[in-house]
Amino acid sequence: MSARYELKAAPDRQFIFHLKAANGEIILASEIYASKLDALEGIESVRKNSCLDERFERKRSARSQPFFVLRSLNDELLGRSEIYTSDGAREKGIQSVKKNGPIASTRDLT
Repeated sequence: MSARYELKAAPDRQFIFHLKAANGEIILASEIYASKLDALEGIESVRKNSCLDERFERKRSARSQPFFVLRSLNDELLGRSEIYTSDGAREKGIQSVKKNGPIASTRDLT
């Protein structure tokens, strides 16, 4: 199986997508989009921005656990990672998004 974006329906006629690695794990979860077209545009923005290290923000949760967010050129939030157990694991997650984001196919599950 190869990396893919999975586009899904969310409550209230909204949409989300997940970027999944080849092993099926979610490596980036989008925000909620008001329309399917907006979600598809979000996927295209992830494709363009995910190869640029400066678009990743390395953050910590309220419990000081590492995670990251991906932002667009105009600073809009494109997606966020899971919470990781270490800074090293977070960096591996970022590398996976950099590798898979630009080339992943899209599966429409709506």
